[in-house]
Amino acid sequence: MKDSDSFFEKVYEIAKLIPKGRVTSYGSIAEYLGTRGSARMVGWAMNVSHSDVNNVPAHRVVNRKGLLTGKHHFGGISVMQQLLENEGIEVVDDKVVKFEELFWDPSKEL
Repeated sequence: MKDSDSFFEKVYEIAKLIPKGRVTSYGSIAEYLGTRGSARMVGWAMNVSHSDVNNVPAHRVVNRKGLLTGKHHFGGISVMQQLLENEGIEVVDDKVVKFEELFWDPSKEL
């Protein structure tokens, strides 16, 4: 197993803990894992998580401003938004409405 594989697995374990109807950011997951500055790696992990059989809720991970920057990796440009809206999260112009209110910070909540 490569180091990136084990990092990705750690990212997936955190992502699976994000409650339905809440969102977090790539950077918050990286910071929780003690790898501050590796938000991009968290993004890469989310991008390839769709092949993971354990159903990683990658749609709940957005950028630090609440933007759906990973939306092109869901098999359609509106799929990520639809998944969030199915959980009661409003999205306007590719941005989570009430982002601060819905934000789940693993460093504070785990």
